Amino acid sequence: MNILLVDDDYILAKSTAKLLERLGGHQVHITGEPAEIFQRCESGVVDLVMMDVNLGGALWQGKPVSGADVSYILKTQHQTAHIPIILVTAYAMLFEQKTLLETSRADKFCAKPITNYEEFLELIAQL
Repeated sequence: MNILLVDDDYILAKSTAKLLERLGGHQVHITGEPAEIFQRCESGVVDLVMMDVNLGGALWQGKPVSGADVSYILKTQHQTAHIPIILVTAYAMLFEQKTLLETSRADKFCAKPITNYEEFLELIAQL
């Protein structure tokens, strides 16, 4: 599976990517730039997006965007609506997760740090 890992923390993303590649046999590309996210998703090479909610002040069309914003845009565009998205954050409380999923239209939510990779790989396999 080709996974687009979207995170503003490159070091954390790199370690997550290595685990997904080693344990799950996935190919992982890392970015934190909205333009690259849209380009890759529209190209048809992305099977799954793992999206951090906090993109560290990333801009899209001159305006700050969060991972939830980018997820909503992807899910409301014909070309990319079918791509499963897992939102990831360390800051959402349980009661906020439902709201995040509804507003972003993401498919699943996962709390950071991801400590149980077997469970996370099962979550990916469900999508």
